[in-house]
Amino acid sequence: MLELQEVVKHFAAPGGDVVRAVDGVSLSIARGEMVALYGPSGSGKTTLLKLIAALLKPDSGTVRVGDRDVGALAGRQAAQYRLHEIGFVRQQPDFVPGASAIDNAALKLFDELRRREARRRVEPLMHRLGLGERLRHTAEQLSTGERQRVLIARALSTEPAVLLADEPTGNLDSRRSRDVMELLAQLCHERDVATLLVTHDPLVAGYADRALELHDGRLRTYVDDAARA
Repeated sequence: MLELQEVVKHFAAPGGDVVRAVDGVSLSIARGEMVALYGPSGSGKTTLLKLIAALLKPDSGTVRVGDRDVGALAGRQAAQYRLHEIGFVRQQPDFVPGASAIDNAALKLFDELRRREARRRVEPLMHRLGLGERLRHTAEQLSTGERQRVLIARALSTEPAVLLADEPTGNLDSRRSRDVMELLAQLCHERDVATLLVTHDPLVAGYADRALELHDGRLRTYVDDAARA
């Protein structure tokens, strides 16, 4: 479903140096598979997500979702791709202030559906995420874990082919991290969504089907510290 072939993205740095953010990455993620991606800050993880989301174009190599060449998309095509085929869960919540939880979850659907239909479409997912009694609460009235589940509902509301998650448990304690990851893994498997999850949290590895590490722009199999000892 998601396939990267020898993808390269370099940036110019002060002093004439070159930052090899993504340096020949090849990766395939099947429908319903969750892959965790580790790496220190500045290792290129966010750049890789932006390439998959058509927010950046690769210098070389290809990014494909199904039969679509993502690197060839521009303008409205790229925006429609992000709206319908990509779900994005960010570490920092981006909510409409004062809007209800269900309206924040249905935000991507408002582009094509009336508000009532968009709410109807997303409400079963909100219940599945344990937010059935919080639909009319604003983001300010929700806990950190509940806000993160609203973002998961938004990301999955358009039934995307690919889900990208950037540190989705970064602001959560260990109990809430487990709750969020259990739900996220279940939903991705149930909905056959190819999922790439960027994280610093070793707890996430237990929920992913595979764990990889991005180091100096290159992928390798992740081995945690306990396994190295």
